[in-house]
Amino acid sequence: MTDTQTLAERIHAGDRRALARAITLVESGRADHRAQATELLEALKGKGRQAVRIGLSGTPGVGKSTFIESFGCLLTEKGLKVAVLAVDPSSARSGGSILGDKTRMERLSRDPRAFIRPSPSQSHLGGVARRTREAVALCEAAGFDVVLIETVGVGQSETVVAEMSDLFILLLAPAGGDELQGVKRGIMEMADMILVNKADGDLKPAATRTCADYAGALKLLRKRPQDPEGFPKAMMVSALAEEGLEKAWEEMTALVEWRRQNGFFDGAREAQARYWFGEEVRQGLLKRLEGEAARAVMDELSRRVAEGDITATRAAEEALARIGA
Repeated sequence: MTDTQTLAERIHAGDRRALARAITLVESGRADHRAQATELLEALKGKGRQAVRIGLSGTPGVGKSTFIESFGCLLTEKGLKVAVLAVDPSSARSGGSILGDKTRMERLSRDPRAFIRPSPSQSHLGGVARRTREAVALCEAAGFDVVLIETVGVGQSETVVAEMSDLFILLLAPAGGDELQGVKRGIMEMADMILVNKADGDLKPAATRTCADYAGALKLLRKRPQDPEGFPKAMMVSALAEEGLEKAWEEMTALVEWRRQNGFFDGAREAQARYWFGEEVRQGLLKRLEGEAARAVMDELSRRVAEGDITATRAAEEALARIGA
């Protein structure tokens, strides 16, 4: 039996150390590791269970880590196995990342039914790491019931997480109506639920107003076919006081069940698979441009463009033809 087959069997048996090792493998950029990762993912295809994938995005300081810890503990108390894939921003200069989510979720990290894996974004746009999708597949193969995918933060690119999740949750903090201007319409249109966090103490009146503002804004958006009546919706929660979390989970499970019964759940998964196939092809083509022969062609044509000998458009066509892309 090969090392890959052994690793696949250990993951399928729920071995946490094997899962952590496998995620490290799929995150590696080395050619030999990529080959092993591809073999591993093929070996695990169709195994495990179909977890509910929940993407979480939110403005800085909204309390994503606190929410995930409280919400994750709620789910584990119900007997569910929860995996958390938390993406930390990487330094554009050094490439380093603090990876502090595990220390911020101390209570959840000690829970035997939970698995927390922080990963550096490595300056990859989309709010998620380059291989987060593959890490999700590994967690499903390991038998987790719910996979929480925390993005770097809110922005136009953070909507990529919606292409790998069944539910996309936007977490916001109590604020005046001005915050409504700061959240891009695109991310609101993709959100299945908006949760206004920190709805406790002195902030509760502000949270009530913010929730009402977003509920009104959501009603103005065009109704999506994959949503039952009343969705997308805005709700108030308090991760610190652990209030509203039970209701939020009930609404999430109701939405997932409705989509399953009406064929939207599987349809979305199929569309996501096609999206990531296209992404892999695009990334593969970009990788080919880094080869020595391709770089020589690019350098030559780049010089001719700079000298005005050829237009950028014609040079690009010639480069693609010569590289064979």
